[in-house]
Amino acid sequence: MSRERLELADILRDYTPAFLERYGDTVSAEQSRVLHDLVCCRTAALGGHLEECDRCGHRRIAYNSCRNRHCPKCQAAARAQWLDERAAELLPVPYFHVVFTLPAALGPVALQNQRLVYGLLFQAAAQSMLQLARDPQHLGADIGFVAVLHTWGQNLHLHPHVHCVVPGGGIAPDGERWIACRPGFFLPVRVLGRLFRGKFLALLERAFAEDQLGFYGQQQDLADPTEFRGLLASCWQTEWVVYAKRPFGGPEQVLKYLARYTHRVAISNQRLVKVEEDQVHFRWKNYAQGNIQKVMALEAVEFIRRFLLHVVPSGFVRIRHYGLLANRNRQDNLGRCRVFLGVALEGEVPEEVPEEKEARAKSPIVVRCPVCGQGRMVIVAEWKPPWGRREMEVVTAGVEADTS
Repeated sequence: MSRERLELADILRDYTPAFLERYGDTVSAEQSRVLHDLVCCRTAALGGHLEECDRCGHRRIAYNSCRNRHCPKCQAAARAQWLDERAAELLPVPYFHVVFTLPAALGPVALQNQRLVYGLLFQAAAQSMLQLARDPQHLGADIGFVAVLHTWGQNLHLHPHVHCVVPGGGIAPDGERWIACRPGFFLPVRVLGRLFRGKFLALLERAFAEDQLGFYGQQQDLADPTEFRGLLASCWQTEWVVYAKRPFGGPEQVLKYLARYTHRVAISNQRLVKVEEDQVHFRWKNYAQGNIQKVMALEAVEFIRRFLLHVVPSGFVRIRHYGLLANRNRQDNLGRCRVFLGVALEGEVPEEVPEEKEARAKSPIVVRCPVCGQGRMVIVAEWKPPWGRREMEVVTAGVEADTS
């Protein structure tokens, strides 16, 4: 395969038929949609428009994006808008990064019950953080944080975990002051890990008792209460991984972190190296060897299988806000925090009403001409699939296509 820049869409386009031949009877509707959208993204299959510079007359074709949240090419715009909204919410305090991970033994259960188990993962992590932070023996305050679900490891195996970004402090129980955490220390991770383990396993056991879990194929034996209790017992005997990374230096570093993690997909195009003899070569970090970067080669069909493990159910929310940052009272709570921290903003711009926010989101983005750098690229023609190929070729004859 010789292309200037290898993309995930190239691999899916070339090897999806072979993948479906082997695994077609196990592919979900969401996974089928991902395979279709990523292959068609920014191609004529989704339609497009013709842009012309209003100054020098330069023309180019721009094909439409699929906007699938699993597409590595479509996350930049969504990430930029989300980060713009978050920037106004940052506080002038150290921020901590806490990660909650499910043990590998629960991976198959999670894979067959994604919506339920990933929801329980969020719930147990949030309850553990909020409860331990309220404990007067630790922080003794109400906190808020953003949590982001990732389901993959660097080698694309299933590895469900939640990344939490939390300000280093919170509001006192009486609601009258800010309580800061100790420098460089947020909460004891060993205590947090055991609390998380207890809460998650209790929630999972309740879900089993209420017949909310499904077990299929090699996992069918877990439908038997004795087998399921055996799985829970083995999970109780292990220490669950919860760790806190070094605190961020300030709000700017928090935004850089969020830019890397919030709208991430299982693998980016930048990590792809080449496809050779039906093997996909991609870069990965070996955390067990000090984050050393290596190149892994996987059979193309196996590569696609691993990628599709990380397609989450339709409508499932991967980024959630808790505590003081919960959506309902976020602005009021942030205002109180700023007052307690002595950084209340004078003449602060009031929060946009929904109609204003929607209008701003729909406002056209100014795109400068890549040739003269002065003019604006203006849409002069549009087409939607299935436009006739001949008609499209007449309108766009001799014009370069922009698929970046």
